[in-house]
Amino acid sequence: MKIFYTKEKSFTKTMDAIIKRGESDTSRTEEVVKAILQDVKQNGDKSILKYTEKFDGVRLKGKELMVEKRGIKKALQKIPMNDLKILELAAKRIKLFHKRQLTKSWAFAEGDGTVLGQMITPIEKVGIYVPGGKAVYPSTVLMNAIPAKAAGVKEVVMVTPPSKNGINPYVLAAAEIAGVDKIYKTGGAQAIAALAYGTETIPKVDKIVGPGNIYVATAKRLVFGIVDIDMVAGPSEILIINDGAGEPGWIAADLLSQAEHDEMASSILITTSKKMADAVAKEVAFQRKLLRRQVVAANSIDRYGAIIVAKNLAEAADMD
Repeated sequence: MKIFYTKEKSFTKTMDAIIKRGESDTSRTEEVVKAILQDVKQNGDKSILKYTEKFDGVRLKGKELMVEKRGIKKALQKIPMNDLKILELAAKRIKLFHKRQLTKSWAFAEGDGTVLGQMITPIEKVGIYVPGGKAVYPSTVLMNAIPAKAAGVKEVVMVTPPSKNGINPYVLAAAEIAGVDKIYKTGGAQAIAALAYGTETIPKVDKIVGPGNIYVATAKRLVFGIVDIDMVAGPSEILIINDGAGEPGWIAADLLSQAEHDEMASSILITTSKKMADAVAKEVAFQRKLLRRQVVAANSIDRYGAIIVAKNLAEAADMD
């Protein structure tokens, strides 16, 4: 992991390149996504099946797009009881938190009989996108489906790309625990199109939430207005400010936890200690070799990772 000093002449240029990494020309991506959106809008399931085979290498029939209940039950049986308990505990805590966010309807009458107020009504259908191409994210299922259910959403529809071995059992288990109503085997921009327009099998929803790659993010941006979305997310990142104290191995683990998500992720440490900078750099080099996704983490760290040695904490805070 490269170490930089704020006094270096090239420092500002180097940091600008990292910060602006998500601002690359997206015209080509948008062109591809627009074509997929239009194809799915016109051809429905036929297009979904075509893109699932093309991008995920999985050939499905129309009736196989939806995950059946028996498939979910089989997934639950594959997971160790202790892991299920962990998912259930996480779900319970997420629900407890989001229940406290609920806003109630209210109204009052003025002297002339005018009634004013605020009416809170849950969305009818919400679609959640769960990535599945590079890693497994049961936490994404819980963090998107449970708030919707807590708010009273009547139907939660999940889409996630399949692999040749099906959908990961942990993702299916998380969906069952979170109360997801329907699950469909599709990912990418085509899945966003299906949720926005509806197909013969996949229902049109009122809002789409959940993270994804640049194609998913672009698709969400383009269908906004036809359907509501949560946000258009950019590349992931983590920034740690350190005063020279602490355990280098833990700091390195935090940096790598973000780097292993995506090659475009950025992991940055700002420290006031040259000794800490060196120690963390060595730990990152050691720990990344132990990761299952070490190639992804290495690409992220090498391209967009940085350890910055600042003069003091005030300077570190100014760079935040």
